[in-house]
Amino acid sequence: MDYPLLNAFWTMCLIFLWVLWLILLFRIIGDIFRSHDLGNWGKTGWLVLVIVLPFLGVFIYVIARGHGMSEREVAQAERQQKQLRAYLRDTAATGDEAGGHADALAKLADLKNHGDITEEEFQKAKAKILA
Repeated sequence: MDYPLLNAFWTMCLIFLWVLWLILLFRIIGDIFRSHDLGNWGKTGWLVLVIVLPFLGVFIYVIARGHGMSEREVAQAERQQKQLRAYLRDTAATGDEAGGHADALAKLADLKNHGDITEEEFQKAKAKILA
């Protein structure tokens, strides 16, 4: 089969452009659903345009609403970051309480083992920590 190097290069360029367009298409569809300033009919109209006339619809969307795509992406990332921090803060707070009890009990056991406190003092302090 005759397949010169220039034809292979041209085929690779076309595949690259096709994949690039697909990525852009999915990002635009995600941006349409993420956009809070569009109503339901606006979202439907953009989706119909992008699906029925894919190449033209993508280019029109990028020209008409492309400036806000990055702003919506950044806002989404900030919301996700806030949710992650809140989750980690809540999880760490729960873990700190359990870890704090374990640390306090370990210190009490260490004091008892060194003879600094009696068994009775150890039991009272342990009950106070666990209560």
